[in-house]
Amino acid sequence: MTRRVAAVDCGTNSLRLLVADVDAAAGTSVELERTMEVVRLGQGVDRTGVFAPEALQRTFSALDRAAELVRRHGVDPAAVRFVATSASRDVANRDEFAAGVLSRLGVLPDVVTGEEEAALGFAGATRELGGAGAPFLVVDLGGGSTELVLGERDVESARSLDVGSVRLTERHLHDDPPTPAQVAAARADVEAALAGSDVPLARTRTLVGVAGSITTITAAALDLAQYVPGALHGVRLPVAQVRDACDRLLRATRAERAALPFVHPGRVDVIGAGALVWRAVLERVEAEAGITEVVTSEHDLLDGIAFGLAGNG
Repeated sequence: MTRRVAAVDCGTNSLRLLVADVDAAAGTSVELERTMEVVRLGQGVDRTGVFAPEALQRTFSALDRAAELVRRHGVDPAAVRFVATSASRDVANRDEFAAGVLSRLGVLPDVVTGEEEAALGFAGATRELGGAGAPFLVVDLGGGSTELVLGERDVESARSLDVGSVRLTERHLHDDPPTPAQVAAARADVEAALAGSDVPLARTRTLVGVAGSITTITAAALDLAQYVPGALHGVRLPVAQVRDACDRLLRATRAERAALPFVHPGRVDVIGAGALVWRAVLERVEAEAGITEVVTSEHDLLDGIAFGLAGNG
């Protein structure tokens, strides 16, 4: 049975919406809307522990537009879920955020744990892969955190690491381009987070990367003339080619990154840190599991939320 659903993912850097007609039993989905706006909700959260007023305003403005699309497509309020991730776990003024979401969308934000975030992303990214290539390691690289989740058809091990593109940029990468000392400090944070993870990376047979930082890095590896989602979904690239793209983005100046046609303006300031995280993860998985290629997926947390909503209908 097909159910029309609306999934909203509000992370540290972006607010995304998926409206789709989903048949959970058949494993099919017809996409009606998929939007993304960079809102930088997590601006300063690592330092202050609160959402900045201007960050809330940007987020609420984007949510107004998303809510209008939900209404336009006639989605039953019972089939709407707003998932808030990394930044929303850390703040003292969550009540103000929750009230703003409720007044605009009619549902309260569901602030998920890092492990649930990882599981939703895993479901979205691997559903169409079937069992071929399992076990899968899905890496969701966000603004505030990076989720690692390993499994075959179901999640077997998951961990949320407090390293993301916005968090590391604000914490370490202050110069343009960042100095070697700043890069080393950021890299040390990522290495420490990876070392503290208990996900058995050595079991990985297929590495799958999701979310905007990773798709942007993939576009860089392909040297695309523009960001075309259809050109990125399902792409398999040698690890060495992706590592080289990470290095170029991290070394680039802000002006050089802004000139790249596939980099969203809202990612210009933070994609270097995202590249640093992704390179560190690639190196670790390559060393422990011997993988030689990486898969990029445009299907992720949003798709996992949507299928979950349809399955509960």
